Amino acid sequence: MTDIVDELQWRGLIALSTDEDALRKAFADGPVTFYCGFDPTAPSLHLGNLVQILTMRRIQQAGNRPLGLVGGATGLIGDPKPNAERQLNAPEVVAGWVERLREQVERFLDFEGPYAATMVNNLDWTAGLSAIDFLRDVGKYFRVNKMIAKEAVARRLNSDAGISYTEFSYQILQGMDFLELYRRHGCVLQTGGSDQWGNLTAGTDLIHRVEPHASVHALATPLITKADGTKFGKTETGTVWLDAERTTPYAFYQFWLNADDRDVSKFLRIFSFKSREEIEELERLTEERPQARAAQRALAEELTTLVHGAEQCAAVVAASKALFGQGELAELDASTLSAALAELPHARVTEPGPVVDLFAEVGLAPSKSAARRTVKEGGAYVNNVKVTAEDAVVSADELLHGRWLVLRRGKKNLAAIEVAAG
Repeated sequence: MTDIVDELQWRGLIALSTDEDALRKAFADGPVTFYCGFDPTAPSLHLGNLVQILTMRRIQQAGNRPLGLVGGATGLIGDPKPNAERQLNAPEVVAGWVERLREQVERFLDFEGPYAATMVNNLDWTAGLSAIDFLRDVGKYFRVNKMIAKEAVARRLNSDAGISYTEFSYQILQGMDFLELYRRHGCVLQTGGSDQWGNLTAGTDLIHRVEPHASVHALATPLITKADGTKFGKTETGTVWLDAERTTPYAFYQFWLNADDRDVSKFLRIFSFKSREEIEELERLTEERPQARAAQRALAEELTTLVHGAEQCAAVVAASKALFGQGELAELDASTLSAALAELPHARVTEPGPVVDLFAEVGLAPSKSAARRTVKEGGAYVNNVKVTAEDAVVSADELLHGRWLVLRRGKKNLAAIEVAAG
């Protein structure tokens, strides 16, 4: 197997590391026990978290032991945001989110064999810790001048919001996590995003103070950016979540399918488990025939299968094809069709009616007269059936699942009509 450090570098997954040569030696001597933490600040993880989860998966597949930490304690505090205090959630809410995030992380790791993963919760070693013990046994090793120099803290100190002692102490808690995992599991590496570098090094610094002869490491992945300047993992409708109830598998698939040609090579390297040769071939196809979108389709299918399963992926691929006349719309199940049409321009009416009215209502034509011209020119379709009469009227029995119509103008312009009483 390729050296895991070389592999991570080729994929653009190393932004910062404490000592790359020492880390490379640790992996060579391996196996390395390592961890990455996820705070329950929402009921689901999102695409930014997926970078960390898949990095863990890669390192495990290279013959190392992962610890997946879900922060039942740190989730009650929250790491400092750039410009405002986090809202503190009720303990019972955080506990519920811990379980949901734990299940999400578990899906991507292997819990059997010599490199079996382990899930941990930092509430286990903080819940019974008194404030006095915390200050005496952990707090005494932290220097305030170094703490306020951390980027996240410095930004807040210079903002109008300032920073509370609660969020200021977050880096101590995360540092303590690394120390505890070092003691309990022999953990010697923490991974995370580059925006967490100050918190990652808080852990290595603490261990070096408490255990002067310990050799421990931190590795940070880069912040993922998009060529068009918009934020990665966001769409017009908001964050792309891993939970199918918050972001449907269809919307998840479409996010990857719509990736900019300028970004798809980077996304393949970061998120795909395809070999270098396969990725380089997809990069070549993108350069030579970008209109085919071979790389985007490969990435969308792989990631949708990985996150939502092969069955859901097959359903959304079928829906994507059917919308453009390459499959039977009537064969799509109601939930997949509904999710697919939610991504299109759509309008709600109380009853079906003349086709030209529906085209104008949903915006596929600027007016009824323009809609008539579209019909006359042979470019109007309802549920993939060409409309030939300018006075055609849609009947209730044409509704998909008794509710939907798919309208298409030409080959690519789609919209949806929902028929609902009242």
